[in-house]
Amino acid sequence: MSGDGAAAQVAPGADGQEAPAVGAVSDELLAAAEAVLVVSDEPVTPAALGAALGLGAEAAEALLQALAAEYRGEAADGAAARRRGFILRRVAGGWRLASAPEHAGIVESFVVGGASARLSQAALETLAVVAYRQPVTRGRIAAIRGVNVDGVVRTLHARGLIEEAGNETSGAILYRTTNEFLEYLGIDGLDELPPLAPHLPDASQLEDIEHETETR
Repeated sequence: MSGDGAAAQVAPGADGQEAPAVGAVSDELLAAAEAVLVVSDEPVTPAALGAALGLGAEAAEALLQALAAEYRGEAADGAAARRRGFILRRVAGGWRLASAPEHAGIVESFVVGGASARLSQAALETLAVVAYRQPVTRGRIAAIRGVNVDGVVRTLHARGLIEEAGNETSGAILYRTTNEFLEYLGIDGLDELPPLAPHLPDASQLEDIEHETETR
């Protein structure tokens, strides 16, 4: 395929950024991109999609933006169109199909049959420590949380939300978050995490925590 087929006129997107008009991209390329998105088990980057379709990364990005606009219900002529039950969102450095947020309750009921598939409070707290302090050892996580975290760390590792990131000079294993974590939160990168400062204890408490951490 030629990259010329993905040339797109530019129209304002829902987020205020310029996005290609859906009608400016060929139906064949849109369908081919959808086929790739449907079978992929991880976010699809513009570079990977471009390689599959014989396009440049910029043309593939325009293709993905066009699909995202179409799924938001933005018709090529600017008129409102039927919204879909799914969206195409940017996450973890790529693009991935996901159910529309407004139907989350229905989807959860269908998938888990009412059973809770959410992380426990302990797991969420541990995951937050890793996210903001990474790379970090289990000893430091335990010092910050004030409890043993071995079991929780194993659970998070098994679920693919954290991974090993080497070792300290002492030999302690360092942990960091994964792309699965970014997908779990629905963000594109760690820079999109909310600011931590408003939730931190005062300086004296931080010094005590840091001292305890260094002694472990």
